Amino acid sequence: MAAQSLGASAAHIAPRKVPVLLLKTKSTPSDAYEEILAGQEHLNEPLDRSFDPRFVPVLLHRFDNGAMQRVRSLLELNQISNEPGRKYGGMIFTSQRAVEAFAKVANCEKGDAVNCLQNVPIYSVGPATTRALRAIQAEPPLQIFGEHTGNGEALAAYILEHYHGWYSDREALPPLLFLVGEQRRDIIPKTLMDQSLAHDRRILVDEEIVYGTGVMESFPRDFEEILYETRHEPERWIVVFSPTGCADMLRGLGLLNQHGDKVDLQRRDGKSYIATIGPTTRAHLMDQFGFEPDVCADSPSPDGILDGIVKFTMRHI
Repeated sequence: MAAQSLGASAAHIAPRKVPVLLLKTKSTPSDAYEEILAGQEHLNEPLDRSFDPRFVPVLLHRFDNGAMQRVRSLLELNQISNEPGRKYGGMIFTSQRAVEAFAKVANCEKGDAVNCLQNVPIYSVGPATTRALRAIQAEPPLQIFGEHTGNGEALAAYILEHYHGWYSDREALPPLLFLVGEQRRDIIPKTLMDQSLAHDRRILVDEEIVYGTGVMESFPRDFEEILYETRHEPERWIVVFSPTGCADMLRGLGLLNQHGDKVDLQRRDGKSYIATIGPTTRAHLMDQFGFEPDVCADSPSPDGILDGIVKFTMRHI
């Protein structure tokens, strides 16, 4: 009987909590990374640990009021529409911050101004950006496409086919408006306006820089504090979302050599693991610091990060 009781107690022991330090600002009103990482019910195989997501903001975003006013004017004048003669026939979003800027504009407008978008395609690079777009109130809801693509290259290829189909009755395609930050890749405009494409296949893209990005002055200190708080944990993960702040992250972990330009692998502590949201950040760590992260998510999403961490854990830890 005692053995049965002991077995029952062991079965109910709570799994070990593993800190996951997310180097990003927590999204509001909810954050999908927090929800997915903190949950275990969707895992194919149960683990002997659970994850404790914590946020350490790295980037400081400043919205450009002038750019936002220009977007507001486009809405007020119904210049983003499927009607002939309008300036733009659709929009592109590849970051949640660009969606936030647009939402600030949209929420300041009367319903009719945003509702003019109901008949144009809104292109989104992945689930997080799509989720943010769907939160914008419009009646009927915005028509969002491209969530499945996951990166700029795939989204650009998708737009080339989808946008031509959307305006198949037009001799000339209307341009697309792309809301971006000052630091961004140019793969989408380059692909859509590639001179090697037939003239009638090219899609003109106008970029509007609606926010700027910098490193939060408090990040090195905040990161150092959370590393100190978790110093006794036998395992912890650091999830990196952008090349910005990578040097401070590696320096905080004590991984940089005496020159501060490359990672000294002998300095790894055997319990701090690093995951990147995608190949761009992974390439930055490898090219600039000679360091390959433990995990690079197959898809830039909460599920992609969780899946990568779980697979690594089951193989190596």
